[in-house]
Amino acid sequence: MYKRLFGLCLLLVVLLASREVKQAEGRICQSRSHYFKGACKRDRNCAYVCRNEGFSGGQCHGYFHRRSCYCTKLC
Repeated sequence: MYKRLFGLCLLLVVLLASREVKQAEGRICQSRSHYFKGACKRDRNCAYVCRNEGFSGGQCHGYFHRRSCYCTKLC
């Protein structure tokens, strides 16, 4: 009796652990921020400005003094 119950519980655990959560993969579109001023030094600041522009986030791109803030969202 206990062996069957144990086997059933083990099977249930394996089935639940093997379930995959599938998400639709989409492309990420980028657009240069219209409101970010100055050189982009921190991704967090860039993302904050981009969220206020209606995007989902943002990242700094470029080198040294030419770093710009680019906003991102799923296309």
